[in-house]
Amino acid sequence: MENPYVKRFPDLMNGKTVMYVHGFGSSGQSGTVSRLRTVLPNARIVAPDLPIHPAEAQALLSDLCAKEQPSLILGTSMGGMYTEQLRGFDRICINPALCIADTMQQHGMTGTQTFQNPRKDGVQQFYVDKALVKEYRQVSEQRFQGIDDEERSRVYGLFGDNDDVVDTFGMFSEHYPLATHFHGGHRMDDHSFMHAVVPVIRWIDDQQSQRQRPIIYIGVETLTDAYDKPASNSQKAVRLLIENYQVFFVCEDEGPANKGRKQWLEEHISVPAWRHTIYMPRRDLLYGDYLISRKKEGDTMATLLEFGSDTFKTWEDIIEYFSRLGGQ
Repeated sequence: MENPYVKRFPDLMNGKTVMYVHGFGSSGQSGTVSRLRTVLPNARIVAPDLPIHPAEAQALLSDLCAKEQPSLILGTSMGGMYTEQLRGFDRICINPALCIADTMQQHGMTGTQTFQNPRKDGVQQFYVDKALVKEYRQVSEQRFQGIDDEERSRVYGLFGDNDDVVDTFGMFSEHYPLATHFHGGHRMDDHSFMHAVVPVIRWIDDQQSQRQRPIIYIGVETLTDAYDKPASNSQKAVRLLIENYQVFFVCEDEGPANKGRKQWLEEHISVPAWRHTIYMPRRDLLYGDYLISRKKEGDTMATLLEFGSDTFKTWEDIIEYFSRLGGQ
């Protein structure tokens, strides 16, 4: 039975190869791989079962990268550690276990372990001893070696704000500027995948394809109700709009009065607002295609959709308007 929450995007990463690197004790048959194949139906998904010994896993991944030349590599947990080290590719590291040996010892990942997902070789269990932990420590200490400005621009780090297994955001962000939190735990679920990972995949795909989407500016005040909660259908509208448009969120200025707006966006919009928030007291000077605002801006450089007016009284009206445009 198909999952109604995980949407298909046939144009996303169309014709490209995407490689997934799984976490400790998992396999290439994980739930994240299933989501990738559903969301990216026209991409080729490569998801190997990693050997237990890390040097062998590194060799396998290196050979696959040379052979497949993936347009994008995603890695979760231990796979995020390996992914960070695969230089020369666009990459997303999700909750990367950059100190994997410490994580293994702290969370009982030693002794006899059972694989969480089926593997092609049929093996169901493996054993972790002190020697193997040492191997993982040696491999994890290769992190961040030889990175330059180009590498820093090609690697994204996504960190669950409820991750109780690893916390390497500080370490990662010291070396890579493209790092942020999303709402979720250590394991990816449908919600965190669709709302945190897919937007970043879309940004990377747009950049690779030099695709310029129409620009929508949204005044933050349109997203809130009288109690500073998300207005009805506002979050739904954002999710739909980012599928076809480059969406930016506009606050008046970056002063103390708007600090709460930034926190509100982090809480209720999360990753889609990351690096897409603009502080601009003069919205009439914003250059783009559409501006959704509660304020009458006078002459604007974008088509004004006055939120709360008779034409655009609710976010359902906004959704209906853009559905008729079909991404134009």
